[in-house]
Amino acid sequence: MKKVFVQGAIPPEKIAQSVANHQSKTNIGAHSIFLGQIRADVVEGKTVAAIEYTAYEEMAEKVFHEIREAAFSKFDITCAHIYHSLGTVKTGELCLFVFTSSAHRKIAIEATKYFVEEIKSKVPVFGKEIFEDETHQWKVNK
Repeated sequence: MKKVFVQGAIPPEKIAQSVANHQSKTNIGAHSIFLGQIRADVVEGKTVAAIEYTAYEEMAEKVFHEIREAAFSKFDITCAHIYHSLGTVKTGELCLFVFTSSAHRKIAIEATKYFVEEIKSKVPVFGKEIFEDETHQWKVNK
């Protein structure tokens, strides 16, 4: 099983390096990338400053692995990478990075969408919204 979690925000350099690492794979014709970024939502008059992510890592990694395996059987993708933050991620920073590759763009795009929807609905990762006034509430995905 591949490790998915990274401590804190996902650095933009990690994304650039992932793309660069695939340049030698000449059977790839398309990459699709999804980047989840923390928004400064206003909830009941309070502005989100950060989200603190927690998870039961062993269980969550297993679900990520199951989603990854299902995607490889469903789509003709060459590779897929998922990175999700743990710990505190400030507004404007990246918390989710999904990267798929395939011979053709339509497959890569559809696979990326599949990954994101499955992650949001199935993976037990919990986000605590930290407001500018340092109060907090547990985030509910819509």
